[in-house]
Parts: sequence; C-alpha cells; structure tokens
Amino acid sequence: MSAALGAYAEKGLGATRLEDIATRAGIAKGTIYLYFPSKQAVFEELIRSAIVLPVDSLRTELLAQDLPAQTVLDLLSHWVRSEFLGTDREVIARLILSEVGRFPEIAAFCHRELVHPVMEFLREITQRACERGEFASEVLVRFPQLAVASVLVAITWNDLFQDIEPLDLGAMIETHLDLLQRAMRSD
Repeated sequence: MSAALGAYAEKGLGATRLEDIATRAGIAKGTIYLYFPSKQAVFEELIRSAIVLPVDSLRTELLAQDLPAQTVLDLLSHWVRSEFLGTDREVIARLILSEVGRFPEIAAFCHRELVHPVMEFLREITQRACERGEFASEVLVRFPQLAVASVLVAITWNDLFQDIEPLDLGAMIETHLDLLQRAMRSD
C-alpha cells in the first residue's frame, strides 16, 4: 500500500501503472495480480485500509458510548487534527478529490464506503442531540455535510495555498465546529 500511495501521489491514478507500483514495492508485476485485479482495486484498498477502516472503528466506538454531541464533535475534530491532517490519509483524500472526476467508480466507492456512513453517523449524533435538547436546530440532521465542510476546505487549502498563505488548519476546523455547535444550540 505504501508503494501504491507513492506512485499515485507522484503520477495520479490515471498515469500510474501496476508496473510502477510493483517496481516501488520491489516485486514482480504479476504478484500484484494475485491480490488485485486492477490499479483501481489497489486504490480502493488503499482508501479502505487507510481511511475507511479507521473511520468505521472510530464511528462504532463513539456510537457505543452514547456521548453528548459536543463531545463527539470535539473527539472527531481531535481525530482529524491528529490522525488525518499532515498524514498519508490527507494525501489519499487529496488524490480522491483530484481523481473522482475522471473515475466515477472511485466516487461511487468512496460514497458507499465512506461518505454515506459518515453522513448517517453525523445525522444520528445530531438527531440524538436534538431529541435530548442539546441542539435546538435540526440543520445538521438535514445537512451533515456542514460538519465536514471545513475538512474539505482544509484539504483544498493545503493542496493549493499552504505554501503561499499558511493556515492553521486544525484551528480552523475546531473553530468551524465550535461555530456550528453554537448555532445549533441557539436556534
């Protein structure tokens, strides 16, 4: 997976060949075919192992604890700042954003495996918060995308402008969630 990430980060999904990945991994090209039928399957496994599985694990853990919404959002913000920004996960996310236009199958995979479950998780957390009186507004139940918007901005900003105008992305994400929570508490 490390070799695949290096190849995709250097050339993009479209230009990367399985041979490139095999060369980086120090294995024969045919060895990859024992495990993956295509470079897209390798890319999907990279997404699954580096992002989907850890996010699923975090989601399961947080749902089981039945925590207040503010605590859940704070823990999610901490995870993004410590386990996502500045890591291979961020590199993979940038690759996803840059490649989904050319590879609709990747978009469908990401939506099915990552985006939809995360949106449903956020809906559940915010619905619970509304039912408990923690939030006065159901806007995040309707639009859970608002909770992750700052992460997408952070990825895009980092990719395009970090060298020109550095931004404390972790603080921006934390501030965004704080603003959302304040708005949700006072309808």
